[in-house]
Amino acid sequence: MANDSTRRPTESQSKTETAGDTSAAHSPSRRQLIQPLAAGAVVAGMLPLYAGSAKAQGAQGNSILSIKIPREIPQSLAETPRVSSFQGRGMTGAEVFAQLCKNENLAAMFCAPGNYTVIHAVAATGIPCYGGRTEGSMCAAADGFSRATGEVVACSGTEGPGFCNMIMNIAEANAARTPLLVLASNQQMSGEDREYNIQQMYQQPITQGIKKYGKRITAPNRVHEYGAYAFRNLKSGIPGPVHLDFPGEVARQRFTDPSTLTDYYDKTRYRTESVAVASAKDVDKAVDMINRAQRPILVAGQGVFHRKAWDALMRAAEKHDLVVSASGPMKGHFPDDHRLSASLSPDALLSADLVVFVGQYCMPSPGEYRFNPDIKAIRVHPVPEDLGRNWPLDLGIVGDEAAFLEDLADKLPRKTREMWVSEVASARRKYEDQLAGDYRTGLKYSADTGFLHPAVIGYELHDFFYAGKNGIDPKQTLHGWGGNTCVGYVGPMLRSNRPGQGIIAPYQFAPIGPDLAMTLGGAVALKEGIGPQSPYKGAPSVCMTTDAGMGYSLFEMETAAKYKIPIIGVVYNNNAWVTYTSALNSPRSVHLHLFQENLRYDKAAEALGCHGEYVRTPQEFRDALKRCYDLAAKQGLPSLINVQAIKEFSDASKYPPGAKLGFEPGVAAGMH
Repeated sequence: MANDSTRRPTESQSKTETAGDTSAAHSPSRRQLIQPLAAGAVVAGMLPLYAGSAKAQGAQGNSILSIKIPREIPQSLAETPRVSSFQGRGMTGAEVFAQLCKNENLAAMFCAPGNYTVIHAVAATGIPCYGGRTEGSMCAAADGFSRATGEVVACSGTEGPGFCNMIMNIAEANAARTPLLVLASNQQMSGEDREYNIQQMYQQPITQGIKKYGKRITAPNRVHEYGAYAFRNLKSGIPGPVHLDFPGEVARQRFTDPSTLTDYYDKTRYRTESVAVASAKDVDKAVDMINRAQRPILVAGQGVFHRKAWDALMRAAEKHDLVVSASGPMKGHFPDDHRLSASLSPDALLSADLVVFVGQYCMPSPGEYRFNPDIKAIRVHPVPEDLGRNWPLDLGIVGDEAAFLEDLADKLPRKTREMWVSEVASARRKYEDQLAGDYRTGLKYSADTGFLHPAVIGYELHDFFYAGKNGIDPKQTLHGWGGNTCVGYVGPMLRSNRPGQGIIAPYQFAPIGPDLAMTLGGAVALKEGIGPQSPYKGAPSVCMTTDAGMGYSLFEMETAAKYKIPIIGVVYNNNAWVTYTSALNSPRSVHLHLFQENLRYDKAAEALGCHGEYVRTPQEFRDALKRCYDLAAKQGLPSLINVQAIKEFSDASKYPPGAKLGFEPGVAAGMH
């Protein structure tokens, strides 16, 4: 399983070693043991193999047992959902809330065990639930699931420690405007101010500033009312995290009469699907400004994705030759490879004379986007308070993104902009030539050192997944990325050609480490075919991360193995933080930025039930991608490819241009 390029036995050596190893001859491989589990019959069929393996090992005094998925997991997942009732013993507060979540079509919940009353009630309804290793990583997975689908999703943690573990990723979800329902349990109110038992703490002040709405529910009969508050905020206006915490008295209180619950009525009565529609006057003015502009560009933010307005956007763009660049924490709502996409045309951005921001929830300031300072600007936003913030506008329009784009597609005149489209295409060719030059340089550096440069990683990922080779549709593979040591080389090579195909893990907040866990959430959505992922249901996903990120998300590879999530993790292992170069003039500080060299993250992944690969050359990487893809596609087995590099690749004085970032807005943008 691990491809250790430093010690690769010859075929004859392998045969000799296998012949002399009776345990290898008689024991099932880990790959045999971790086959897709259909139900109890398959698990039962595995038991004789497992028993035989243990017996064979025991005969040699070896007590190490093979990794296996316990039979209780598929059995639990196959259980029939339960519908709670006010009859008999009635419903607990947790069950009342869980039933509301079910009625609101909560798409999934990701958690680490804790907040038991609530998470068990949610799971019992049939809402898809996933249990992982840490609350923080599972919070990131929930965020990634939402970025891939646009759906409301929940995460959960217990009392104090579990809740605190989620803080970094709640903050990232807030920066990304993710409709994330944060659930956390609290000890009983009767123990307040006494330090009774353990884990007493006030949660709501801690999420102040990183949520859209929050409430500590203290009145048991108002649990449905505050659940309605939560979904009203999650499904209206600008998305954002909502944080509810449940003291024990609320979660465990029983109700036999629904009339005792405050505001206990259907979702059609406590929230609306209505949206603000731009005035005809404003739309007409926008149409006139776009038509008069010589080089207009539309920046399609995440609001276009959340409102599922990509078809209207495409219709408007193609009708008027309107150039588009997608922005936001997810990509693909306008295809990177479309002739009107400016996502790979940085030089053309400077020529634009009008920018139309639609659904740009996180607004940059002038200078952060690669536009001329004198560019005229239109912004379309669902709420008026944000119009004019950060970026001065020539026209601010209050309106729903989907409704505006439909109006725009209807009212824009049919037009051909040959010069502008040609300029965008020329800028793209220039940028692609630059990327090809980076690849050639990376090949040289790799050959000179015996370690893999990130430019080579990026090229090979593109060639394998997004070039139409290997029988892989370029629109198929969902990807996520993070890590500043490699983003400037790998990010531009990944492609988002359909909605929700790309996840930018460090968007705006730039946390270290959620990349793998966040992509895991997206991989769940692709595996299950949720929303825009449905055409490619069951396909593998790929994540580009770094050795720094391994300290935060590595153990969620076990979660991927447990649930048979077909994800391929690629780790850029350069033995250091990206900040390494900042300490070169401070010799006493250098050690703070370094790891041990040549760490075997692939072996750690194998120990967690996954497939591992260790590579140092372009050919080894190509071969590893093929093996990992086949395992993911055919068996649902997750893999981790440990790509060995060196920290000096980030040093521009030794290996120019060193580490670099992407341009904004564009294919590898991560700030806005």
